[in-house]
Amino acid sequence: GFTDHVALGNEEWNPWEGDEKNELAASQQKYEAHLKMIKYARSRLEQTSLRIQIWGKAAIGLYLWQHIFGGHLEPADVTAQWREGSQKAGRAYFSFLTGPSVVPGYFSVEAEHVVVVLNGREQAKVAVATQWLQYAQTLVQTHKIRHVAVVLLGNEHCSNGWIQPYLKRNGGFVNLLFVTYDYALVNEEDIFQWPLGVATYRNFPVVEPNWSMLHDPRSYLCNFLGTVYKNSSRETLMEVLKQDGLDKLCWIAAREQWQPQETNESFKNYQDALLHSDLTLCPVGINTECYRIYEACSYGSLPVIEDVMTPGDCGNSSMYHSAPLQLLKTMGAPFIFIKNWNELPAVLEKEKKKSLQEKIQRRKKLLEWYQNFKARMRQKFITTLENSFFPSDKG
Repeated sequence: GFTDHVALGNEEWNPWEGDEKNELAASQQKYEAHLKMIKYARSRLEQTSLRIQIWGKAAIGLYLWQHIFGGHLEPADVTAQWREGSQKAGRAYFSFLTGPSVVPGYFSVEAEHVVVVLNGREQAKVAVATQWLQYAQTLVQTHKIRHVAVVLLGNEHCSNGWIQPYLKRNGGFVNLLFVTYDYALVNEEDIFQWPLGVATYRNFPVVEPNWSMLHDPRSYLCNFLGTVYKNSSRETLMEVLKQDGLDKLCWIAAREQWQPQETNESFKNYQDALLHSDLTLCPVGINTECYRIYEACSYGSLPVIEDVMTPGDCGNSSMYHSAPLQLLKTMGAPFIFIKNWNELPAVLEKEKKKSLQEKIQRRKKLLEWYQNFKARMRQKFITTLENSFFPSDKG
């Protein structure tokens, strides 16, 4: 059978070779044309879209990107020096950068519009935040970028006066400010209240509700895991819980000093407490708004919130007259608000009488509200940026 074909060197002769080569060339051309089309469509999308780069230099940036936007980051490793993600949302194409290696002047600015997420909670953080603002200002002055918005982890006493000179309304260059806590200057025009969210600095995860979270009986009426500060309302809470043995019905783990570093065990305990309690007690720390509120919502445990004003510069704004927690209240948060922990025994008494079915309905309502809250915050954020940065189709 060796004479049935002729060997040409190491290659076998193929009578259809010419046709195959032509087909291959044609399909290669088709593929390249298709690729060109995709590339063109993508570049058109990115050109016609408002391109917005978010610089995440405070942990609330992760709440914005991963929890509110539902965005992903590469690499997944939370300790990575550099992490990024991108997403098309509304008319805008967003990219997000975070990590210790994101330093002014040492990364490429790939958008005309920038959102800087900053920490202004204390003096040392304000110094770093100021460096970022000065960097952004230089980029605006040299026409490298056109617009700047700031998402700010504000001071817990709402003393954020340092950022005022940077706002456009005061002769600065910052178009929009989204700020946490009940900042009295929130006006819904260029200053907006922003949720504190979960403690992403402790790697609190995006929690996906499941069947057992909704339907399983929970072993504890309530939980409180936290620091009991001297002469604070938390001391009152502890005394109230000891009366009538209420502390036996709740998961209580009090400590005298705040621990910035969670161990894996203490973090797991905390998540278990949220998952296995019907109510999460949220006493005031420094500010009434705390991570615990949002973390409890993630697990379908209803927050019981001490509804008292934080001392300092916090208060009602020109838009809202429901401080404290004016953003959550305006969004219809289905929480239990109390003025004094002496009201707690009556709340727990009522809780004991609730059927599992009633609790399941309440969990559903809470989890749905929280999903809806994040979706509304996302929409509001995108629309506000579009209206400010991209006021007409002409750009």
